[in-house]
Amino acid sequence: MTLHLKVKPGSRVDQLFYDAAGQLNVKIKAPAQDGRANVYLVGFLALQFGIPKSNVTIVAGFTNPHKRIEVDADMATINAVLGKLQ
Repeated sequence: MTLHLKVKPGSRVDQLFYDAAGQLNVKIKAPAQDGRANVYLVGFLALQFGIPKSNVTIVAGFTNPHKRIEVDADMATINAVLGKLQ
């Protein structure tokens, strides 16, 4: 499944949430330097969905806060995690 989300690096907490407009957002602690935020994001999303890091791929937006992420997990798992956020 492809997720479109906005990443906010350098935050005090790690958090996956929907904003008021319904956009999926992720706050992560890692700084936006030398690709550290992207590596951290992949690990954080893998942890949230309970899947290996190799099943999470950044498809687009490597240097942009708006990213397209491919998550290789069954739909029930993804919907369960995203459903808890609403």
